[in-house]
Amino acid sequence: MKQIKIGDGSFSASRIALGCMRMEGLSLADAQRLVKTALDCGINFFDHADIYGGGRSEEIFAQAAGMTPSVREKVILQTKCGIRPGRYDFSKEHILNAVDGSLKRLKTDYVDVLLLHRPDTLMEPEEVAEAFDLLYRSGKVKYFGVSNQTPMTMELMSKYLHQKIMINQLQFGLMHTGMIDRSLNANMTNDAGLDRDGGVLEYCRLKDITIQPWSPFQYGFFEGVFLDNERFPQVNAKLESMAKEKGVSKSALAIAWILRHPARMQPIVGTTNADRLKDICRADEVTLSREEWYELYCAAGNQLP
Repeated sequence: MKQIKIGDGSFSASRIALGCMRMEGLSLADAQRLVKTALDCGINFFDHADIYGGGRSEEIFAQAAGMTPSVREKVILQTKCGIRPGRYDFSKEHILNAVDGSLKRLKTDYVDVLLLHRPDTLMEPEEVAEAFDLLYRSGKVKYFGVSNQTPMTMELMSKYLHQKIMINQLQFGLMHTGMIDRSLNANMTNDAGLDRDGGVLEYCRLKDITIQPWSPFQYGFFEGVFLDNERFPQVNAKLESMAKEKGVSKSALAIAWILRHPARMQPIVGTTNADRLKDICRADEVTLSREEWYELYCAAGNQLP
């Protein structure tokens, strides 16, 4: 699998990452097969969060990967923190404790990337900076980023941080295209032209922040998968015909659509099925033309002004 430069290019990683949110539901044997398939396909980037499975997903991954020093050298581990029951928490104490918990569960001395999960409006950026400094100096975290955050939230944080924000994880896919709809509908009065994210796509490109699309097969906010969903006949028909022409599956084509964007996004795919993961990774072999990309965008129900 091809690799991409992450953030400012300080490190490179596979252009597709495996999301481990649902790994806690797998048997150890199935988890081992999934991790092995990912590595065999060239995926070396694994996305976690302290809340996934109540921490169990990190534990299962570490067991499945067999976290020896030789294995640790081959993988890039990312985890997230900041979501607690009924609230968000970017306090220094919580960030430090959350990282220590993840390190223990992942059976490692460090994570490559730490992301702050959904924004905490009570955030004190000075506290976040202190936490990041301690984590960086101790070697527990190499790089930092955020998830689901707007340009101004990142600007506020960056005023105090001594480390660069390398990544912003955002929902994006064929049926969740808000971050590109706004710019395509500039100066229009339709709903697609509403600015809901502060121009986060362009901001991330300007600031060399890698966008990681999460739930790329979902529509809405965890409402379901659009692939083979009778509610979306037009986009599925277009995916079916185009995928057949290119000799890949609809899932692979939906990821190839994301990879075609010049923002060089790194989609997070969360399948727990090893065979499906292998199939999805074929997206790395597909290059869509400009015409094909727009055909799929319009088939997803979007109208060009």
